[in-house]
Amino acid sequence: MNSLPLFPTSRPRRLRSSENLRRLVHETAIIVDKMVMPFFVCEGKNRIEPINSMPGVSRFSLDRLIPEVEDAYKGGVRSVLLFGIPGVKDELASQAYDSRGIVQRAVRVLKKEFPDIIVVTDVCLCEYTDHGHCGFVKKAGKGRFFVDNDRSLELLKKTAVSHAEAGADIIAPSDMMDGRVKAIREALDNYGFSMTPIMSYAAKFASAFYGPFREAASSAPQFGDRRSYQMDPGNINEAIREVQLDIMEGADIIMVKPALAYLDVISRVKNKFNFPTAAYLVSGEYSMIKAAAMNGWLDEKRVFIEVHQAVFRAGADIIITYAAKELIKWLKDESNVRF
Repeated sequence: MNSLPLFPTSRPRRLRSSENLRRLVHETAIIVDKMVMPFFVCEGKNRIEPINSMPGVSRFSLDRLIPEVEDAYKGGVRSVLLFGIPGVKDELASQAYDSRGIVQRAVRVLKKEFPDIIVVTDVCLCEYTDHGHCGFVKKAGKGRFFVDNDRSLELLKKTAVSHAEAGADIIAPSDMMDGRVKAIREALDNYGFSMTPIMSYAAKFASAFYGPFREAASSAPQFGDRRSYQMDPGNINEAIREVQLDIMEGADIIMVKPALAYLDVISRVKNKFNFPTAAYLVSGEYSMIKAAAMNGWLDEKRVFIEVHQAVFRAGADIIITYAAKELIKWLKDESNVRF
């Protein structure tokens, strides 16, 4: 009795004969509605400040941010992430939670101009402190210092509530202080924002890929580094524990940062928790591709598409990416996009 072989000896060629068939069996789609584009907003008027280490990215004063977001929105961007560059910095990061702070004003304007756009706000203190650390710093003598976790939580809670009051759709704490998700969730609930979700930077590694961002946000530490509160790049089990804690504390979305260098972490987090998972394709990952493309070493369009496809394939539901507007433009005629 003849039977079909369990494993065909030759690959069916018919699937390659039609572009429509190839689209039908395509496994990983880059979904443009699931990309978030960061913007840097600064004080002043009529200011556009290109960031040397991030080709194509600039800081914008609020009046110049509006047309930039409008252009991105018309191009298909549906979610933005705001980082604020204050005019004044101090040890208490007072501009971070000022109701008239730059991010708070930007949120109000963007929600008025573009009611349908999703506005995510970064909640951290590094852009607002005069020392560049993500929390309140105490000096310990002989050049030593430590970040006061509990004091930092109080400032982060105030910042999160001020963003929600301004109209932010999602609060995204990136500071990596212990217990900050629980503290922010309770503060939001107490002030009537129980429906405002939290996107937690749950597994944020102490990465060398953040260099260009620190130029963009003027947030480089003035002393020491952030390894005491960001994660060891070699620790995946610790990342799993951090993610689990943030879910237990009330996070609605968890994030892995960076993305491309931590695809294994994204995959394991998604497989273990099956929880809404974001990944941040950070400044250094973006700038490497841009620099190589500018030198003619890489095909920029193809590499950006491939990289973002890899992050989605690893398990990310959401990608925060500086290339969002360009990607959407490139993908409108591609087969691996779904609108």
